[in-house]
Parts: sequence; structure tokens; C-alpha cells
Amino acid sequence: MSTVIKNISTVVTCDDKDQVFDNIDIKIEEGIITEIGECLEGDEVIDGKNKILYPGLVNTHHHFYQMFTRNLPQVQNMELFPWLKTLYEIWKNLERDTIYNSSLAAMGELMKHGCTTAFDHHYVFPKDGVGFIEAQFEAAKDLGMRFTASRGSMDLSVKDGGLPPDTVVQSVDEILKDSQRLIEKYHNKNDMQGIVLAPCSPFSVTGDLMRESALLAREYGARLHTHLAETKDEETFTLEKFGMRPLEYMDSLGWLGSDVWYAHGIHFNEEELKVLAQTKTGVCHCPISNMKLSSGVARISEMLELGVPVALGVDGSASNDGSNLLEEIRASFLLHRLHSSEKAPTGYDILKIATRGGAKVLGREDIGSIEVGKKADLFMIQKSQLGLAGALEDPKSFLGTVGYTGEVDISMINGEVVVEKGRLVKIDEEKITEKVFISAEKLLTAL
Repeated sequence: MSTVIKNISTVVTCDDKDQVFDNIDIKIEEGIITEIGECLEGDEVIDGKNKILYPGLVNTHHHFYQMFTRNLPQVQNMELFPWLKTLYEIWKNLERDTIYNSSLAAMGELMKHGCTTAFDHHYVFPKDGVGFIEAQFEAAKDLGMRFTASRGSMDLSVKDGGLPPDTVVQSVDEILKDSQRLIEKYHNKNDMQGIVLAPCSPFSVTGDLMRESALLAREYGARLHTHLAETKDEETFTLEKFGMRPLEYMDSLGWLGSDVWYAHGIHFNEEELKVLAQTKTGVCHCPISNMKLSSGVARISEMLELGVPVALGVDGSASNDGSNLLEEIRASFLLHRLHSSEKAPTGYDILKIATRGGAKVLGREDIGSIEVGKKADLFMIQKSQLGLAGALEDPKSFLGTVGYTGEVDISMINGEVVVEKGRLVKIDEEKITEKVFISAEKLLTAL
């Protein structure tokens, strides 16, 4: 069975040559792009007339469970540490049903706005919480999302000098046992799913957990992820507790390398940026969350110049109040124009961070660009919209400079249409929305 997208007005490939094609067809077989050319034939035809086609966006840092704690008035003006302490009192009541429904909502919103691969960093496991990661994979399968989960973790509670309450931390042995179980169950079983080990942060885990997680992940060929250099408070914490800056502390635990990427990376100094580049350690940039929590501005221009692998993420819904990676592209472009002027990345640079950059930190060579042999993960935007008049002279930069935050016309994952005219295809969106609202209300009233 083959599918051809016919007469596509513009294709932005994000390939090595930065090619843009006009009035072209794309042929897809068994989820793979097999031809890009003119007058192609297939069993099924999708009309690409008056549409711009882009590679699917890759989201490399999120916390799906936070979807139900957005826009809470008590935390709107807090910075990270007090923000976390307040919200943990809600998050400690998470249940499997909450995880499934919040994952559906977060991934659904991502997909409706051009994201085709998502990574989630889940690290909150209440004492009676079971099957959380399984629930996320179930939601991803129901939606048709390409999904990499993490077995996140915390073992340093308030009584031990950390931030999280005692009820959501686990022992190192518990965490490692479940991490191994999940790797063996899900990692590399098929190209629609993966597992990453992701202890939460220096202020919520012990050095033993970080060290042992790295050893376990590398034994199985899994990748590693954590928050790092997000705030000055974190820097103060590691200096006072370990006598080291955050990156030096990570290095002492074996957490540098091409199989590691950090969320945020705001407060790295020049020497640390060089270390990241030399070791090919990645950074996921989360501009909207960083602005909302007043955390600072990551040095993305310098990272790109040095060759640090950089990806894009929305971060948790509660620190972003949305799950829209298209919005993140424009916010990032504008933030760095303000902060770095002519040295700022272009709109097209940010698009490549959100596509190829995300693929790289996830260790994927089969997604991130529109090329023969790559997965057919893509989205299309209808050009003939009133709000786009006069805005499409440079389609490569358009998503950063002008911006498009609406729902996409078509989104395809693994060669299958999963969003059409802004609607999720594989689920009953109205029915699911009702269930999601009920689940959110249940969590917020469980205080």
C-alpha cells in the first residue's frame, strides 16, 4: 500500500542542503518516504495543493502529568523552587487514570500543532502509583504518536534536604529494578517507542541514583536525561552541598556524553559550553517555561556556534500553560533576537532545532527531515488563510518570524494521517475531552 501526497505547493525539507521544493509529490510506502519528485503514482492520494509541508516537530522535554495543573492562581508569580514545593502537594495525588488522561491531552495538543515525536519526563511516583509509564504508552498508541517515555525518579525528599515530599520518593533499589523492567519491556522493541532513564534533578536525587542510572542505561544502550542549570538556586544548592557547579557535579557522576541531554541549560558558563560541545552532550531549550518561571535565557547562539546539540521542548504544561511546539519556535526566535540581536539564530535555525535537533538528542537518524529513506513524519499548513497573506516569502523562516500557532491541516506519523483539518483522527475527540476534564477536576479536588 502506497500513499502519494500530490502537488504540494512548498516542501521545507530541513535536509543537509536546506532544500525547498515547489510543486512536488512525495511517495510513502510502509511508513517511509520512498520518492520525492513529479507525477508520482500511489494507491492512495492526498491533495497537497496550496499547502506548505514541514518535517514533524520533535518535543524533547515535557511533563504530561502537569497538564491538569495549569493556570493555578497560587503559583503564577513563583519561581522554580517555591513553585515546585506548592505543586507537589497536588501531584502527590496522581493516579494511573490521571496519567493516561493527561498524557492523551498533552500529546493530542502537541499533535494538533505539528509535533510527531514526543518525549516525556515523568518522575513523580506516589507510594500507591503503579502502571504510570504503561498508561503513557497506551495513550500514545491510542493517538498514533511516536513516543519516548522516561523512567524518571526521585530519592531525595524534604527530610533528606531535597524538595519533594516523602510520599513521592523511592529507594534507589526500587527505582533501578523498575527502570530495568521498563527498559526490557519497551526499549527498542519498535521504532514507535523508546525508554530513557531520567532522574529528576540534582536537588531531588542522590549521587548514587545518578551514577547507578547511568551504568544501567548504558548497559542496555538507553539514553539519559535530567534537568540541569535551570536556576541560580540549583547552582547554589550544588555548590553548598557538593562543592561543585552543576555540570562539574554531573561529570563526576558519569553524566556527560552523546547519550545525555539536559533540560534547560540556562546557567552554563563559557568553559562549560565548551565541555558540552566537546562531549556532544545535548541541551533541550524550553524558552516559554524559562520566561514564565523567570529562570533566565539560555545561551543558544553560543551553543549553536560551538556545536552543542540543541533541541526544543515545551517543558511541563504547568510551567508553560500549553503543549504547542509551534508556539515555542516563535517564542524562541523572538527571545533570542531581543537577547542576542544579530547573533541570534534565524527562524529557520529554530525550526531545525525543533526537528533535526530533537532527532539528534533522542539518537534518531530516521526522523527530523524530509528525505528519501526517512520516516514519513510530517505536517502541512494550508497557505490560503487570511492571516498568512504576505507572510510566506520565506517558508523556511516563517514559523519563527511570523509564527503559526493554530492547528495544522494534516499531520502524519509513520505514514499514517493522525490529524486532519485540526482534528485528531484515531480517537473520538469529543468523548475523550469530556473524560479528560473529569479527570482534571478529580485531581484538583483531591487536596
